[in-house]
Amino acid sequence: MENILEIKSVTKNYSSKKAIDNVSFDVPKGEVFGLLGPNGAGKTTLIRMINQITMPDEGEILFENEILSEKHIPFVGYLPEERGLYKKMKVGEVALYLAELKGLKGIEARQRLDAWFEKFEITEWWNKKVEELSKGMQQKVQFITTVLHNPRLLIFDEPFSGFDPLNANLLKQEILSLKENGATIIFSTHNMASVEEICDRIVLINSAHNILSGSVKEIKQRFKTNEYEMITTSSEIEHLITEGVILKSKKQGKDSQTISVLQIPQGKNAELLSSILKETEIISYKEILPTMNDIFIHTVKTNNK
Repeated sequence: MENILEIKSVTKNYSSKKAIDNVSFDVPKGEVFGLLGPNGAGKTTLIRMINQITMPDEGEILFENEILSEKHIPFVGYLPEERGLYKKMKVGEVALYLAELKGLKGIEARQRLDAWFEKFEITEWWNKKVEELSKGMQQKVQFITTVLHNPRLLIFDEPFSGFDPLNANLLKQEILSLKENGATIIFSTHNMASVEEICDRIVLINSAHNILSGSVKEIKQRFKTNEYEMITTSSEIEHLITEGVILKSKKQGKDSQTISVLQIPQGKNAELLSSILKETEIISYKEILPTMNDIFIHTVKTNNK
């Protein structure tokens, strides 16, 4: 798998404090990569180094197998958590200005902006002042100016902040579309539901260290606890559980269906299902995997002990 970014044993100090301490991870091309961690973990420092706002004290960062340098700046687009549009300027003016900073000029810049403004249904905002727009509306404009020059690597820091569910879903679909068109996205957020929806891989930073990394699917499998949800037509199944334990059970509906959560030892599923099917009908049976939110909390708490 080819990487667009490689963080190799990177350390960054501020006075006597290590903001990042010997952190390593790779960001594969064409994926959505979650950069996760509690407040103060070191995520912002990593983002600042990738954007070359500051540089590592130790270690190195590679961009497409080359030491990260000034020549790579045009290949990166960054949407910070704290937005920075000029309040007194008109939306169209600030959008064109930011497009020029990304190397787009004249007709090309206007054509690309017109296409994005039409896609986001904000064409009528062109001559409004930025200060007239809501926070969410301003975020749409800044998102457009971030992706306008088609960068190879996009960094989104809490991109859904301030959006209602409808516009958050619109932005999520655009992020996935950018991925499908070849962009690589670093996605920093505290919303673990969004991580599960759009991230292929993650790294979890805590107290300046990398404490967990890998694909979302693999990590969820790693932290599973062999719990299963089963819905049966009978509530009398306790005597059939010779392997495992019923963690909780409740009846639902008029047909006396019962939802049970069971913890079953590895490899005992077939034996259990066979014994239950002799006595009652199984309507559904599925494994319960931990959420990324559960994994985040458990891993950070364990690391802090």
